[in-house]
Amino acid sequence: MFKITKLIHQRPDVDDGVRARLADDLRRTAIESGAHRALIQPTLPGVRNGGDLLAHLQFDAEDRWRAAEPAVDALLDPAVVDRVDGVEYRGEPRGRLGVGAEGGVYRTLLLRVDPGAADTVVEQFEDELLRMPRHVPAIRSWQLSRVSRAEGASPWTHVWEQEFTDLQGLMGPYLAHPVHWAYIDRWFDPECPDVIVRDRVCHSFCALDGSAV
Repeated sequence: MFKITKLIHQRPDVDDGVRARLADDLRRTAIESGAHRALIQPTLPGVRNGGDLLAHLQFDAEDRWRAAEPAVDALLDPAVVDRVDGVEYRGEPRGRLGVGAEGGVYRTLLLRVDPGAADTVVEQFEDELLRMPRHVPAIRSWQLSRVSRAEGASPWTHVWEQEFTDLQGLMGPYLAHPVHWAYIDRWFDPECPDVIVRDRVCHSFCALDGSAV
């Protein structure tokens, strides 16, 4: 599956009607383009560099996205959109059997690993991120991917995305989990010798209808 996530930062002087029209236009364009899945929703309070609108699209093949890309980009008018942080990547999600896919919260984290980090260190970082769903039942599906193409404030190298049963599952059991403090935070903490994520991250999430990961 070929996936695209765009965190759209809208201009602060844009009124609510214009914001809503942009979301509607993006949804219509995604449907017309033949996207396998399309999640386009306003972000929820608490995002960090997460934009105002989260657009997550999935296509069966990259060429389907390339055909749709000009129409999507044309909607991101600089008169309405201040900037976009985005990634393109491939992969299939992991998940728990028997967990429903309706409702909940979709979360994505865009990050850049230090290009000087050793391959073995990057692999350890990836392995530890992927252990988190074992400890947080509120995560019902997840995917960690290396980015093939990035845009925005940083040359993003990874996207870490999950579906949560609800917002509390993200803000409480996940971010506040002791395993997160002990194993994950050190990769991001500039005061820790293990740090490999030195740029700011984009932590974004939105309401979910159906399945996105």
